Amino acid sequence: MPFFSYKGRNNKGELVKGALESDDRNALAKQLLSIGITPVEIMPGSAPTAIDNLSISLFEERIEPLDVMMFSRQMYTLLKAGIPIMSALSGLLSSTKNKAFAKVISDIRSSLDSGRELSAALNLHPKVFNSFYISMIRVGETTGMLDRVFLRLFDHLEFERFMREQIKAALRYPSFVMMAMAAAIVIINLFVIPIFAKVFANMGADLPLMTRILLGFSNFMLASWPYLLAGFVGSSYLFRAYIASDQGKYQWDSFKLKTPIAGPIIHKATMARFARSFALSSKSGVPIMSALTLVAQTVDNDFIAYKVEQMRVGVERGESILHTATDAGVFNALVLQMIAVGEESGALDDLMEEIADMYQRDVEYEIKTLGAKIEPILIVFLGVLVLILALGIFLPIWDLGKVAIHKN
Repeated sequence: MPFFSYKGRNNKGELVKGALESDDRNALAKQLLSIGITPVEIMPGSAPTAIDNLSISLFEERIEPLDVMMFSRQMYTLLKAGIPIMSALSGLLSSTKNKAFAKVISDIRSSLDSGRELSAALNLHPKVFNSFYISMIRVGETTGMLDRVFLRLFDHLEFERFMREQIKAALRYPSFVMMAMAAAIVIINLFVIPIFAKVFANMGADLPLMTRILLGFSNFMLASWPYLLAGFVGSSYLFRAYIASDQGKYQWDSFKLKTPIAGPIIHKATMARFARSFALSSKSGVPIMSALTLVAQTVDNDFIAYKVEQMRVGVERGESILHTATDAGVFNALVLQMIAVGEESGALDDLMEEIADMYQRDVEYEIKTLGAKIEPILIVFLGVLVLILALGIFLPIWDLGKVAIHKN
C-alpha cells in the first residue's frame, strides 16, 4: 500500500501530522476520523529509504542508552505525579537536549495522537527501544502499572550500563598493554634493528643464531610490510563480518567465556544481566515462558541466549526451572541452590535479584584484582622480549668489544 503524509486536528484542536499506509486518500481520511483526527491535508508520501536513513545517521546526534535511561526515569516521575502521558511527552520534548531523541519523542507523541498504544508507538523505533523494553511497556499497559514499569526499566538500564562499563574496564588495561607491545615490536623491527644491521655488516664476523633470526625477521617485515598491513586490515574485516553472522557470533561469544582471565568476568556479568532481567520480567507479571524469551534477548551473548532458550524449551515440556538451569551448565552450585529455594518458596524473582547482586559483587571484585592477575604475565612477556633483544643485538656488540680489548 502507498504511504500518505497528513496534517489534521485532534479533539483538543491541536495540530498533528504523520505518515501512514492506506489504499487511497479517502480510506486514510476515514481512518483518521475513526480515531478522532479531522484531516486538514493529505498528500502522497513515501516510506523512508536506506539513503534517507544513512543521511540521518550521518548528520544527527546519536541516541545513547543514557538518553533512554533518563527518559524512563522522567516518565516514571511524571506519570507517578498524575500527569497525563501526552503532557508528559510534551514536557520531555521541550526539555530534551538531544535533537535526535527529541524527534523520536515527537514521533511517539504523534503516534499516540493517531490512536496507537504506547508500546506500538515505541515499536516504530526498534533501534532506540529494544524488544525487551517494548514488551515490558506492553505489560505495564495491560496491568495498569506503567509508572512502576518505567521505574523498573530505569533500574534495569542503569544496571546494564554499569555492567557494560565494568566489562570495558576489565578489557581496557590488557588490550592497551597488548597494543603497546605490538607497536613496540613493529617499531623495533622496522627502525631499530636495521640500524644495528649496518653495524653488524661492517663487523665482518659470524653472528650468533639469535641475531641472525632477528635480522631475518626484520628484513622480512621491511620487505613485506605493505602486504602485512593489507593482510591485517583484510583479516580484521573478515573477522568483523564473521562475528556479525549468527554462527560466527555464537562461536565468538562461546570463545570469550573460555578465555583465561577475561572469560570469568564476562560470564559473571552476563549471568548478572540474565538474573536481573528475569527478576524484572517476573515482578512485572510476565509469564515464565515469555520472561525467558525476553531475557534471551537481553543477555547480549548468543551462547548464553541459546542456553536460556533451551531452558524455555524445558519449562515448556513441564520441567522445573531448577532442572533446566542444571542442564544449561552455566550456573554454579550456589546459584542452583538459590533457584531451588526460590521455586519452593514462590519467591524466585527475589532470589534472582539476590543472584544478580551476588554476580555484580563478583564482577567488581574480579575487576579490582585484574591488575594483580595480569601484571605477572605481562612482566614475563616483557622479560622474554628484552632477553631476545639483548641476546640478538647486544651480544654481538659485546663480542666486538671484547675483541677490541684483546687487540689493545
